[in-house]
Amino acid sequence: MKLPRHDAAAGRADGDSDDHSGGDPAHNQADDHGWSEHRGGHSADHDSPGSLAYRVMFPRQAIGPLVQVSRRLAMALLVLLATVLIVYLDRGGYHDNADDTVSFLDALYYATVTLSTTGYGDIVPYSVTARLCNVFLVTPLRVIFLIILVGTTLEVLTERTRELWRLKRWRSTLRDHIVIVGYGTKGRSAAQTLLGRGIAVEKIVIVDPSPKVIQAATAEGFVGVVGDATRNDVLLRAEAERAKEIVIAAQRDDTAVLVTLTARQLNKRAYIVASVREEENAPLLRQSGANAVITSSSAAGRLLGLSMLSPSVGQVMEDLITYGSGLDLIERPVTKAEVGRAPRDVSDLVVSIKRGHRLLGFDDPEAGTLQFADRLIAIHRAGPDLPSGE
Repeated sequence: MKLPRHDAAAGRADGDSDDHSGGDPAHNQADDHGWSEHRGGHSADHDSPGSLAYRVMFPRQAIGPLVQVSRRLAMALLVLLATVLIVYLDRGGYHDNADDTVSFLDALYYATVTLSTTGYGDIVPYSVTARLCNVFLVTPLRVIFLIILVGTTLEVLTERTRELWRLKRWRSTLRDHIVIVGYGTKGRSAAQTLLGRGIAVEKIVIVDPSPKVIQAATAEGFVGVVGDATRNDVLLRAEAERAKEIVIAAQRDDTAVLVTLTARQLNKRAYIVASVREEENAPLLRQSGANAVITSSSAAGRLLGLSMLSPSVGQVMEDLITYGSGLDLIERPVTKAEVGRAPRDVSDLVVSIKRGHRLLGFDDPEAGTLQFADRLIAIHRAGPDLPSGE
């Protein structure tokens, strides 16, 4: 098995730099972590329950600290203003020890010392109406004001509880989802293709060793797990044992082999697709349990050579593998109306027919008549109106 040469000084595998999106630090950091930790050599902080290394992160709206402070300040001012209006409108029911009259400034002063629970006692409610207003209006406003002031502390105390509840609910409902290991250029493209094919964003879980990469994934609506996917506990946090499909887009071939072995051990029925750089490592990935292996460097090289020989053909091939624009290469079931017909009579351009576990070419004599259980690999014009098999 040929492994990528590792540069200890740079901290990355030789040739990894071509698989990341430009200068995006969030994606480049996935490679800096390197997926190179050995299974037994993790530090103690990685094993703590609250450690970011194994944390499941959910999508959330990013709100800046200035916006949060401004919102709370505005809420506090609204509560203060409401209290001032209540006191001023019923100023006849209050007594000021200084001059027996309550002005707007006195109402503001009374509201401030009351909400802050200071209460000097120089202005007091003496009428029945004023005292009832204090009991049923001012007192709840005082409580709300205090909650706003200590809101940051309360938010910190309740955040962990909300996260645990959300995590428990997510795990109890997640079934037959897709796990994508590695969210560099390949992982991101795979996720976008799945979304384009109609897969719900809630059914995709991203696993990556970089917290910054996972934060970028959650900002796009995905659930993310921070950690080394060669470890069982990390894949278990992604519920890989209940996943329908697993996409392995690691940056190194040796890492892809370890992740494939771990994933196959946890889930015997999942369909595993793995990416490798070197063609000679593809058989090892298949022996490790991958159902399909994509050689990224060879595929890119063939597309480059094809574009050199015929730029137009290269553009068409790029269009076919880019879902949602122009022509799409799809797999779909045979419709009832198409049963018994020849592949050339189908509205889509049929490239191949999947019959059972065999893949028949469009010119194969056995594929002369379509059967109900067949699946077509065809070229279809991009759009939502794919045949559904009805």
